[in-house]
Amino acid sequence: MTHIQRFNRIAHSELADEGPSKSQRKRESHALQDLGEELVNLAKDALARVPMPENLEQAVRDCRKITAHEGRRRQLQYVGKQMRTLHESEVQAIRQALDVIKGVSKAETAKLHALERWRERLLAKDEALTELVAQHPGADAQQLRTLIRNARREQASQKPPKAFRELFQALKDLLGTGTADTETSDDAQSDLPEFPTREED
Repeated sequence: MTHIQRFNRIAHSELADEGPSKSQRKRESHALQDLGEELVNLAKDALARVPMPENLEQAVRDCRKITAHEGRRRQLQYVGKQMRTLHESEVQAIRQALDVIKGVSKAETAKLHALERWRERLLAKDEALTELVAQHPGADAQQLRTLIRNARREQASQKPPKAFRELFQALKDLLGTGTADTETSDDAQSDLPEFPTREED
């Protein structure tokens, strides 16, 4: 082996031992900062379902209380600092919890959109009510017909949408969306990861 070959092998070995590059570490730091900001912006009930150590949880909750722009910016930086002290398994547990929460949110949104589409169809054509009752024999056709008629009158006269909202609620009760939401939330809660126990060094 020549001196040049030996030098190249040693240099390559030293570079391999250096670990992540500076740019990679910077990307990881930014990702953790963004993840911390995502925690701060979560709804209160969703935040309570994310596993995290006490110091990070307190930093997040403190940040949520700050309204001044500069104070909030500094506290967000502190949240990011706390994020960077976590083990990889702890960060993964937080990411998994957020994925579950986002999945539930998407499912709930999809159900609400389905209800809105039914309401639009019912207001647009009479045949939609026949179709709905055929799919759901337990539906109170008379009540729905009355709500549809009143909602149409509201729209025509530009009155407050009282019947319009009542129709949405009636559809929600009929299609069992409230029950489905509860079941989905329970399933999602059981899917949330346990926060890993940190081993002593």
